[in-house]
Amino acid sequence: MDNKEPSNLTVVQKGGVIHETMNHLKLIFRLMGDPRVNIFAKVIPLGALLYLVSPIDAISIPVIGALDDAAILWLSSYVFTELCPPEVVQEHQKALSSNLNEVSGQDDVVDVEATDISDKL
Repeated sequence: MDNKEPSNLTVVQKGGVIHETMNHLKLIFRLMGDPRVNIFAKVIPLGALLYLVSPIDAISIPVIGALDDAAILWLSSYVFTELCPPEVVQEHQKALSSNLNEVSGQDDVVDVEATDISDKL
């Protein structure tokens, strides 16, 4: 029992659900503006947004209706990114991840002297 070796498994957290959702929305906006993406594929997210804001709902039960809207948005974003050329999607994902990894002022060193003001009171 004392000879238990540590695991080599490491878990890297990337920011959670909200971070991934925002990153996916940024990807969709970038793909919508890219001329290499087929114009017919761009109709899918627009149709999903139109369905979201329209007063017509496929399921009018209060709780299930909201889930229906969320499912349509998720499905349309998934289908849209799958219909886009893979190399274009990878290019935009790489650009988005490089924007997240940049930390401005990381190499700057600030040399200051600290003064403890609690001794002077």
